This record gives sequence, C-alpha cells and structure tokens, in this order.
Amino acid sequence: MYQKHATGRFGESEVQKYLTQNNYIIILNNFRCRFGEIDIIARDMEKQELVFIEVKTRNNSLYGRPAESINKRKKRHILKTIQYFLHRYKLEEEFVRIDAIEVYINNGRCYLNHIKQAF
Repeated sequence: MYQKHATGRFGESEVQKYLTQNNYIIILNNFRCRFGEIDIIARDMEKQELVFIEVKTRNNSLYGRPAESINKRKKRHILKTIQYFLHRYKLEEEFVRIDAIEVYINNGRCYLNHIKQAF
C-alpha cells in the first residue's frame, strides 16, 4: 500500500509543476470533507475558471487508462465535495470546470494527459 501512496503523491507533484507552467494558480491540495476529496483545486488564469482536478497515476496500463477508474460512485463523491467547497467558501457564482489528469510513469519518465471537462 505504501508504494501506491508514494506513486500517487509523485503524480500529484508532477501535475502541480505542469499546472504552474501552464498558467494555473494552485489554490489547495487534497481538499477533504465528509463527502470526499479533491486532489487539486486551481485557477485557470487564461479562462478565469476554478478548476477541480482529479489526478490518476499509473505505472502501467494493464487495467486500462487511469481516468477510466473514475467510476459513477467516485464522480458522485467529487461532485458533492465540489458543492460543499463552493458553498463553504461562498463561491457559488464562480465558473467551474472538472478536469482529470492522467500521469503515466515509465522507466523514470513521466507523461501527462490533461483531460479538460472530464465530466
């Protein structure tokens, strides 16, 4: 289990670097509440949107693409968590977007696939 968490943390760290280089401002990492967790909350400065990002990191593709692991149950948890976050911080009027970023790690190299408006 430790290796799985370390891989996930590495993926999130690589995504943060990618987002910063692509005109996003990181607002929060790993926002948790009773409904679930959002990996990264950022602002897309180009489009002026609040972006909720689910990061999925894999070492191989034996079980399909990483984003395919975001099932209906996970989507429900993400949506409820976003609603809670927007209400808590009084951001209901914000333009929002939900993205998924797949991180592939292969032979020490990292490849990212940014899926905008994932669901």
